[in-house]
Amino acid sequence: MSKKKHKRRDEITSIVLEHGAVSVGALADKLDVSMQTIRRDIDKLCEGDKLNRRHGRIELGAEYLNTPFDQRAGTNLASKRDIGEAAAELIPDGVTVFISIGSTPLSVARALRRRKNLTVITNNLSAAMVLSDELSNRIILPGGEIRLPDRDILGDEVLDFFGRYRAEFGIFGVAGVAEDGSLLEFHTTEVQVRERIRENAQISILVTDCTKFGRIAPAFGENISNVDYVILDRRPNVKFDHLLDGLGDRLLLAERE
Repeated sequence: MSKKKHKRRDEITSIVLEHGAVSVGALADKLDVSMQTIRRDIDKLCEGDKLNRRHGRIELGAEYLNTPFDQRAGTNLASKRDIGEAAAELIPDGVTVFISIGSTPLSVARALRRRKNLTVITNNLSAAMVLSDELSNRIILPGGEIRLPDRDILGDEVLDFFGRYRAEFGIFGVAGVAEDGSLLEFHTTEVQVRERIRENAQISILVTDCTKFGRIAPAFGENISNVDYVILDRRPNVKFDHLLDGLGDRLLLAERE
């Protein structure tokens, strides 16, 4: 395969990972090639299980699609509440906190409602609304379009937004954790924003329940070993022991006795 063709197919994959689905015509326009060329590329890319062709567009395969936010928020409620409480124990009044998108970071925001004088920097609109009830808090949001139904904001502007601030604490979740410790997401921008939060926080905190270990998602970034604290509800399958044992006292288990 020529370098040009390989690069174009990588671009197609990246675009689909970013948007979940895109029409054949839109790809042809964006990459400035013929429809026939795009169709040949798509036929090749759809030989695996990551991408599917359907009704004139290419989309992520079913196992790579994210679960709707309200469904995620309504699962493992007790575990997420415990994780949120454990994270809130690390965060005092009067500090600056990054909070990322996701249902588990939202649980942290709910646990932080008893704190005062927080500066909250977030692209998670639900978290911002939860913490807006405390009038001593300062809440800073990026501009851009709200992504529904997740009620969050993504895009290049968000990456620049988090790059303009520093915080004592950075709270973020994850779509999946691979066996080698890679932190996985469904969109490359989610990886980039998470990395920016981690880099610009004095203390980074990954909050996730054990079901995310071994879960597949197509975009990957940093490793779990790069995080300052990892808060889980309980330990996952023993095949991840090598990852968690290496964290030492940076691993916090929130499950109640």
